[in-house]
Order: sequence, then C-alpha cells, then structure tokens
Amino acid sequence: MTRKSEDTSRSTIRDVAARAGVSASTVSRVLGGVYPVSATTRARVLRAVREMDYVADARAKAIAGVGTPTLAFVLEDITGPSFALMAHGVEREATRLGHLCLVCSTEGDARHEVEFVEMMRAQRATAVILVGGGADTVEYRDRTRRMADSLAAAGSRLVLCGRPPLGPGAPVTVIEYDNEGGAFALVAHVLAQGHRRVLFLGGKPDHTTAQGRERGYLAAHRARGLDADPELVLHGDFTRDSGHRLMRQALDKGLEFTAVVAATDMVAAGALTALHEAGLRVPEDVSLAGYDDIPFARDLHPALTTVHVPYEELGRLAVRTALGREPNTPDEHLLLGTHVVVRNSVGAVGTVAA
Repeated sequence: MTRKSEDTSRSTIRDVAARAGVSASTVSRVLGGVYPVSATTRARVLRAVREMDYVADARAKAIAGVGTPTLAFVLEDITGPSFALMAHGVEREATRLGHLCLVCSTEGDARHEVEFVEMMRAQRATAVILVGGGADTVEYRDRTRRMADSLAAAGSRLVLCGRPPLGPGAPVTVIEYDNEGGAFALVAHVLAQGHRRVLFLGGKPDHTTAQGRERGYLAAHRARGLDADPELVLHGDFTRDSGHRLMRQALDKGLEFTAVVAATDMVAAGALTALHEAGLRVPEDVSLAGYDDIPFARDLHPALTTVHVPYEELGRLAVRTALGREPNTPDEHLLLGTHVVVRNSVGAVGTVAA
C-alpha cells in the first residue's frame, strides 16, 4: 500500500497542533491573534506552521470573524480607464488601512452584481463599493435598497460611487462628482471661444452619468441665451468605438458644427480619429473637448481639453468614509467638484487660418 508523503498532503490545524504539542484551539488563537498566548507557545506554533507549510482556510477564518478584513469593489467594466483609476484609489487606501481589496467586474449583469454582494455579505466584508452610473428606475432602487439592508444587517456598509442615491433612510453612503457642473463649465468655455454650433456626443439616454453631462451641455447654452440644436445631440455609449461611429454619422449627415464636446475622453479619442480620417484638423477646422481627464488625454494630438474628475480620490474617499461609518447609519451624500483642464484641442472661431 502506498502512503502519501507529508509534503504532498495538505496539513490541517490538528497536524500543526500535534507538531507543536498544543491543542488545535491554541493554534487558532495564535493565528487569529485575538487571544493572549505566551511568547514561548506562540513561537512553537509558528515554527510548526512554517515547517508544515500550513495555510489557514480563508472561508473558516471568515466564518470565525478573524483574518484580514475585506473590502469589495464592484464595477461594470474593469478595462475602463476612469474605473481603473478609481479602483487604484480604493486598493491603495484599503491597503493603507489594513484591508484586503477584492474587485468584481459584472459586465452590466445585475444578477451577477447581486450574487457578488451576497457572497461578500456571507464573507463579512467590511464594505461593498458599487461604481458607475445606471438607469435610475424603481427596480434599481428596490434592488439596491435590499442589498444595502442585507449588508447593514451583517455589519457591512454599501457605498455608491457615481450611482443614483436611494432616497432618505437607506443605510448607504453616496459619493458623487459634479457631472452637470463639469459639463456646464466645459461647454461654457467652448462657447466663449465663439462657437455656436456645438455637436454633443453623449451616452445612453437613460444613464444617469450621461444625463448629468447632457444637462450641463444644455444649461451652458441657456446661460448664454442660446438654444442648442436638438440635431446636434447624438447618443451612444462611453466607448472609443461609439465616438468614432457617432462622428462619422454626423459627418455623413452633413451636420453643421464648429466644435465637438464628447461625453468622455474615450468618445473624444474615437471622434478625433474620425475627424482625421475625414481630412479635418483639430482645432483648425473643428474644436474638440472630452470629459474625465484620463491619463492619455494629454498625449493625444492635439492634447485634449477636458474636465478633470478626481477618480482616484473618489476611490480613496469611498474607503475612508465606509470604514468611518457604522453599518446602520442613515444615508450620507458627498459631492466632489470637477474642473476644466484647458489644452490645445479647442480654438477660437475664425482666429486660425484655413
């Protein structure tokens, strides 16, 4: 009969206890760090752990309420540059405060989001941070309120970053940035250069982030006593391909415009390529602006005028706020500011020779 060698079998806590000459509960106390243990006993147990290459079962530690505290960061698309910046802020702040950070990409599937939140509740995560705009519907509010109540009952906290608030009384923290104000300031800057026909390449009409940026576009026109032409407002999504497609569509239709404001820098990048393909120069023939101020915006040619959103600070603030609140504290709403970053992609009308 062949017997498994010790190095190919998985050591248990009882094996470690036998090697150290202590009880299994003493090993648990040493590894959990929640009860006082003599220095001699601790050293003996840790030596046995090293010799047997013992790894504690994370699930068992979660059930016991010990081990590294965890934060969960849930977003729709992990490849989005703005989301990546926010995730970086969350991870760095979580690490600084001694928490493990888990990231989940839902790809827009609400069921996947609910399942992950339930998993984090079972694992006793300190907080769950949900990121990104969405449709502000009754279904969204009900689903998210249930998640917030469920997490609060388990001693956790739900944080909404850039998502619609749930209304008074919900045990959530809402952290947003001023989408409408940023778009207003950006479009006001474009209009101040003499542009009156400004094409807006927006996102999905029911998306709250897209709605805020479109409201800012319209409000900036009204503030100057102008009526924005509805034909100059096109809807897509927040991707580079959407920007390229919408820009080609506007050119093919023969729409008249002297400037383009894109709902994101990624949309602006796609629009810039389409303009170059059509033989149009930026800003000599058409001015172009974006939104988000993601890192590559300054490396486009020309460098992109845009709205800076403090995504990394948003992530850091989400962690600090979540860890500083009791789970059942009523709703808390924080709003971060934005500002326009002026670069070379917007020029004054009629000042550049053709």
